[in-house]
Amino acid sequence: MKKISTVLFVTIMLFMTSCATLFTGTKDRITFNTNPSGATIYIDGVEQCKTPCTMKVKRSISDTDVEFKLDGYETRLITLSKEFNVVSVINLGNLLGWGIDALSGAVMKYDRKTYDITLENKTTSQINPAKINIDTQKNIVELYVAEN
Repeated sequence: MKKISTVLFVTIMLFMTSCATLFTGTKDRITFNTNPSGATIYIDGVEQCKTPCTMKVKRSISDTDVEFKLDGYETRLITLSKEFNVVSVINLGNLLGWGIDALSGAVMKYDRKTYDITLENKTTSQINPAKINIDTQKNIVELYVAEN
């Protein structure tokens, strides 16, 4: 009888281990759109796709940064928003399950599935100096700019 109880206990603990990882996975599908389209998306510095695109993004406890780059436009950087994955609660007091869910990122999930990003034109500022002094002895260049 004691052997059956032990086997039953171990089976229940294995079933309850890393519930969020098992039941909800470790990635979320997220759609990225930009205006204008064609921006290259980088997640944590790694090139992923060009907009518009839908991709699976690995969950993480730490922040996930997404960069949008397009020639002639300012680079945009956003941090994906996330929330607690309530399925993790099934782990109850099982520290191993909580640990696995935390390491896999499944303890959190991305709460937005679509991001619509507007890119701004780069503004090229021109400086028209009123006076330039070049001192070759001291290796100094002085620019005097008149304010408008």
